[in-house]
Amino acid sequence: MQELSRKPYLIRALHEWCTDNGYTPYIVVTVDKNTIVPPAHVHDGQITLNISTLATNRLVLGNEYIEFQTRFGGVTEQIYVPVAAVSAIYARETGAGMGFEVAPSEPYPGGDATDGRGSVQAPGAGDDTPDDPPPTRPRLTVVK
Repeated sequence: MQELSRKPYLIRALHEWCTDNGYTPYIVVTVDKNTIVPPAHVHDGQITLNISTLATNRLVLGNEYIEFQTRFGGVTEQIYVPVAAVSAIYARETGAGMGFEVAPSEPYPGGDATDGRGSVQAPGAGDDTPDDPPPTRPRLTVVK
């Protein structure tokens, strides 16, 4: 029997730790063809998502995927993120968290495509325009 990945368990544990301490848990996701997020919020092939209980509805932190509803600019969006695409989880207020390796995957080729549930899949890297601000990287610190 193949051992299960520790990654989804660590994500759930750090989400709970952030929540218990009054921090806001954020995840950094490498967007690929299996990731369903609003394309306008993807920068350099990544998106950072607030996964706090106040910012999400129907949050599922599963072993294979993270799924929830949230609002972007007043519009409700269905988010679907494979756990394998999560590169970090951290507390917004302190930067404390954990980074993860992301296995290389096929980037989303672009264009308008849906996942069969009506959600638009986000394009991969390379769709930045000159007006986009430079992306900020989260500061991760060692959790003791």
